[in-house]
Amino acid sequence: MDRSLSVAAAVVAVALLCFSGLCHGERLGARECEDLGFTGLALCSDCNALSEFVKDQELVEDCRKCCTEDSDDSISKLTFSGAIIEVCMRKLVFYPEVVGFLEEDKDDFPYVEAR
Repeated sequence: MDRSLSVAAAVVAVALLCFSGLCHGERLGARECEDLGFTGLALCSDCNALSEFVKDQELVEDCRKCCTEDSDDSISKLTFSGAIIEVCMRKLVFYPEVVGFLEEDKDDFPYVEAR
């Protein structure tokens, strides 16, 4: 009887963790995503592409928490005329992939602006 009680307690603990948002795959609210720099327009496939170029796993996971699932409707066919990359110059040294993009590749994208 003690074993079944401990199994039940473990199930309840896991359920509480999941409902509290600590399980993998949690979704963040619009305000939280905006605070992280995501507008909610990113498709989850965009996060997959991001993971290929940026090796910051936490950033990719935040992207996945804020992305919209891909579908065959019109939102999956959106294109944008440009982008603004906002960077904190003090923290930029910690993101060599971003520095590399800004120094080497940004000129290939005339409608990308860095601030």
